[in-house]
Amino acid sequence: MSSNEFSFGGGYTQNANTTVTLGGEQTAPTEQKIHVKDITTQEFMTEVIEASTSLPVLVDFWAEWCGPCKQLAPALESAVAATRGKVKLVKMDIDKHPEVAGQMGIQSLPTVVAFINGRPADMFTGAKTEGEIREFISKVAGPDEQDTQIETLLDKAEELAGAGSYNEAGQIYSQILSVDQQNSRAIAGIGHLYLAQDNIDGANAIVEQLDEVQRAQPAIASLISAIELAEQAKELGNYAELQAEVDSNPDNHEKRLDLAVAMNAAGKREEAADHLLEIIKRSPGWNEDAARTQLLQFFEAWGMTDEVTVSSRRKLSSILFA
Repeated sequence: MSSNEFSFGGGYTQNANTTVTLGGEQTAPTEQKIHVKDITTQEFMTEVIEASTSLPVLVDFWAEWCGPCKQLAPALESAVAATRGKVKLVKMDIDKHPEVAGQMGIQSLPTVVAFINGRPADMFTGAKTEGEIREFISKVAGPDEQDTQIETLLDKAEELAGAGSYNEAGQIYSQILSVDQQNSRAIAGIGHLYLAQDNIDGANAIVEQLDEVQRAQPAIASLISAIELAEQAKELGNYAELQAEVDSNPDNHEKRLDLAVAMNAAGKREEAADHLLEIIKRSPGWNEDAARTQLLQFFEAWGMTDEVTVSSRRKLSSILFA
């Protein structure tokens, strides 16, 4: 394995000369598991009201027939486990124990209510990603010091990856995953490192190990889009020939769309977006809105806060609403 390759699942290649620590010391891998108690109406007072005077208690109101409830459960449990005891989680089956949900006016499932000092403090409804749940927990329980350190390290790893320092970025992602095995940004980061080295199979292998809930998280969804784009570009080859064809026939939208995909793979993201915008400007709705669909896939792969995404969205709006 070369210095720029990474393994996923069986450990991570790291440079022995560089050390990344969290909280000032190495931390052993953690199991993202917690004991979640299903409570009854009679237990609500002790398990929620009284318990919430010591730490925030999340109550997951659910039902056996509720598909989104089952989708939410693993992400919710993982996010709570990551707090290492700062937050407690209990579940109430509203079919078996409807009284509390009825008194609180809960009408849709799943609904998660955070109790603090015996009172409801905040809530959310519907299935959420683990990242969204962690943001919710941060609001009710306060920011976690280790989470803050991890966010700083993630930003650093992405900066290193952008500068081509793949080994150093991979080491940081590996260290993060040693203490937070479900961190979607770190998992996706490793995948993007594979793509940066034209290893589509390596990136795909990462995605194949993830479940549906993980794949729905924004960072992983972005990786999946990036893999699809890389596979498209691989079939197109070098963009120089496509550029020549578009230069000779600016109205050849099919070739211009292919050129955009190839240029994106070559790292020329702004130029790639501009070619798609040119198609939209010249022929709105061409080929069942193929250029706009491709552009939206670019946005997902790049991330919604990416500079090129933001500027290209602005250009798209000016064309559509001119």
